[in-house]
Amino acid sequence: MLFAGAFLFLSSRTYAQGSKWLDDYKAPVGLTYNAQARIQTSYLWRGLYCGGANIQASANVGYGGLYLDMWWNIGVTDWTFKTFQPEVDLSLGFARWGLDVYLLYIHNFNTPFFDFKNYPDKGNRLELNVRYTLSSKIPLSILWATRIAASDGYLNAKGDTVQAYSSYLELSYTHKCRDGFSVYGAIGMTPWKGVYNPNGAALQNIEIRLRKDWSVAKRCGVMLQGQLAVSPMQPKNVINVNATFGVYLK
Repeated sequence: MLFAGAFLFLSSRTYAQGSKWLDDYKAPVGLTYNAQARIQTSYLWRGLYCGGANIQASANVGYGGLYLDMWWNIGVTDWTFKTFQPEVDLSLGFARWGLDVYLLYIHNFNTPFFDFKNYPDKGNRLELNVRYTLSSKIPLSILWATRIAASDGYLNAKGDTVQAYSSYLELSYTHKCRDGFSVYGAIGMTPWKGVYNPNGAALQNIEIRLRKDWSVAKRCGVMLQGQLAVSPMQPKNVINVNATFGVYLK
């Protein structure tokens, strides 16, 4: 790895008593907020290689489980450093009882904001995402994401753009070890033809992350993370790696 990253996390939360569901998560009470920023060696997303070195940041504000999140990315499309592709994502969702349901708007700057024309290879996207995590003690999560509008098409024999409703299914697990180590593993697939795989259902990615945290102060620490992602059905960038080094406040 040639680059390291920086990660800043600021949060303030208050909680009520835990729910009676299978999960053991506590209900958020009042205003919640957090923000983070990082520098990464690669932009990897759902088994897709989206670019080289990048700077990413996000800000989140919520109340009683309802939240609004804004995420930014500024990075190069490859290691020639000739082309930059900024991106802004907006999420509106509700998280409670281990369930997280949110609309995700993905904006690429090659089209105007909220332009929902269906371009086959560029443009904005709108997704519906649903994630469920069993509990904080058993952090097994399942994610289903479907594009419901905008840049999500392929050309048929007549040259017309067909709405694909591209979908992604992922199963992931995070295991916290001793001495600040944690291991994250995920496996993802696409159930039908779409932007993830033009030929139909396929295994999309297998991913593993190893992270180490060091506590510096009560609300401050540093972290080091390495990531390996294998995308067996992609024509190129089948194996990708990423590294992050960061500091954070919590």
